[in-house]
Amino acid sequence: MAQLPRNHADLWLRTFVPRPDARVRLVCFPYAGGGATAYKEWADLLPSSVELVAVQYPGRQDRFDEPPLSDMVTLVDRIVPVILTCFDKPVAFFGHSMGATVAFEVAHRLRPRYPSPLMRLFVSARRAPSDPSSKPLSFVSDEEVLAYMRALGGSGVGLLEDRDLKELLLPMMRSDFGMVANYRYAPGAPLTCPITAISGSRDTGFTLSHAQRWSDHTVAGFDAHSLPGGHFYTESVPEQLTKLLTERLGITALAGAARRETQEVET
Repeated sequence: MAQLPRNHADLWLRTFVPRPDARVRLVCFPYAGGGATAYKEWADLLPSSVELVAVQYPGRQDRFDEPPLSDMVTLVDRIVPVILTCFDKPVAFFGHSMGATVAFEVAHRLRPRYPSPLMRLFVSARRAPSDPSSKPLSFVSDEEVLAYMRALGGSGVGLLEDRDLKELLLPMMRSDFGMVANYRYAPGAPLTCPITAISGSRDTGFTLSHAQRWSDHTVAGFDAHSLPGGHFYTESVPEQLTKLLTERLGITALAGAARRETQEVET
């Protein structure tokens, strides 16, 4: 598949702290209702040897004027050729909640090559596609969508209390949840890259027991971890999480080193 022009990749990808000399590129996929800026803080917490790139789906933040996509296949079709522009160095994927499914499906498109062009797939707070206990989301009304979001928590919940913002955000949220509800896993060959599954210790919807089911989707190694917090533990313990990601990527530098070095230079 031919790579797309760089300007098209810029429509889909956000690099908050460019690191052209980084050894590894970590591509992050947002959760339902989320955008690329959910990962902005991580760029400063990761060592200088890791460059963070966040995927920006249509219909949110700086792509708000575009209609959101409500079909997983279409979303993945659009992302795959863009992601190929990232593979000028080793790449790993991280996906949280719905983003874990998107990352998995994108990784699956890369699977035919061995060894895998992907270093590792990190899946967070999302049950494995083959897990029979995973039930599709179904909402009858906007109030049910809002109630579900409030139950999950996260920093974005406060925005839903603003009437005007709520009206702006609901179409995108309905689209994202519709995408999750309509997603159907098509069984296929397992991935040839390792998978690391991560759960929040208080997330009853995705426990370490659920995480183990991801081991069925790779022939290259699997490990699971639990970090303090609920579904959005990613916001409550970002330093612990980025340290874990760094370790699993085989990077020896301590997470946060890049930020501390910058602060020392400034002082």
